[in-house]
Amino acid sequence: MKVPPAAIHFPDEDRAWIMAQIDECLRSGQLTLGRHGAALEAAFAEACEARHAIAVNSGTSALEIILRAIGVAGREVIVPTNTFYASAGAVVHAGGTPVFADCEPQSFALDSGGLAGLISPRTAAVMVVHIGGLISPRLPEIQQICQRAGVPLIEDAAHAHGSRLAGRPAGSFGVAAAFSFYPTKVITSGEGGVIVTNDESIDREARIYRDQGKEGFSTNFHVRMGYNWRLSEPHAVIGLAQFRRLREFAEHRQAIAQVYDRQLAGLAPAIVPVQPATQSESNYYKYIALLDGVERAPLKRMLREEFDIGLSGEVYETPCHRQPVFADGECHLPQADDLCARHICLPISAVMREADAEYVVESLAASLERLQLQKERA
Repeated sequence: MKVPPAAIHFPDEDRAWIMAQIDECLRSGQLTLGRHGAALEAAFAEACEARHAIAVNSGTSALEIILRAIGVAGREVIVPTNTFYASAGAVVHAGGTPVFADCEPQSFALDSGGLAGLISPRTAAVMVVHIGGLISPRLPEIQQICQRAGVPLIEDAAHAHGSRLAGRPAGSFGVAAAFSFYPTKVITSGEGGVIVTNDESIDREARIYRDQGKEGFSTNFHVRMGYNWRLSEPHAVIGLAQFRRLREFAEHRQAIAQVYDRQLAGLAPAIVPVQPATQSESNYYKYIALLDGVERAPLKRMLREEFDIGLSGEVYETPCHRQPVFADGECHLPQADDLCARHICLPISAVMREADAEYVVESLAASLERLQLQKERA
């Protein structure tokens, strides 16, 4: 494909280092909960200005472990409906019930305006999700609402490695945060995730839960209903190599985003970018734009078939309250329904060229013109 939706990047020197470190793991037999996992934890904790980081096998596991550690079983967790299934699914698997909240258009995040009205004596936690690497400018307001209600705030930061708001990194706003290292993310370990927290209890509980609920690695004394949520040493090696490139990758994505910002100005109001808030820094995991009067499916199809461009997956096409496993006929969240139905995510990656971004915008302009002609002829 001329411009793919995303691209995974491992420079030659990183691949050589990864192979050497994995060979050392194979020679030593240390394949799980070893020094590479500990090094990844230390590096990620420092980057998030957190005292603790716990490496696990996925971002989904990271969320579920946090929810189990704070005790949501039998209670409710407020979750923005515009998020991936795993955000709400982790609540259910931890024994809680998700209560879906609407989202706001500036950052596609939890709408703070209606949050206080959703908090009740049954509320165990509030979850925020940093969609596409965007941190909501209303996050401090959400923090205050949670503090007044005595309810812990959790960050689903699966998209937000390296993103910042007012100088503070994603992962430093709640009692704990979950990051994902899935292959599509800004950095990857193949499969994997990490929890960051300043809470000693959450750190202790997370380490127990991730290793089958055992009191310690060298014992078989099980004190929690844990699971095999460990991150292997080979995966940790890959994650370390990628972590060292995080700033470089984010800066490259930001440069591509600036090209889009400039070039898309001529396509308004049909396509309008969703911009990071003032005083915020996005890693541009996704470059999100809103459509006005343009149907998404035909536009995506034309870009792929006529111009060999793949748009990235939406964030998200179907909000959680309309997913079959969560569907509730009583749930009315109009802002999320609107935003989920009419946004696109333009291709962006750590290896994409500025010329590629310019070609994408040129192709968007040509597609819009052709679609308008087809509409007029119909």
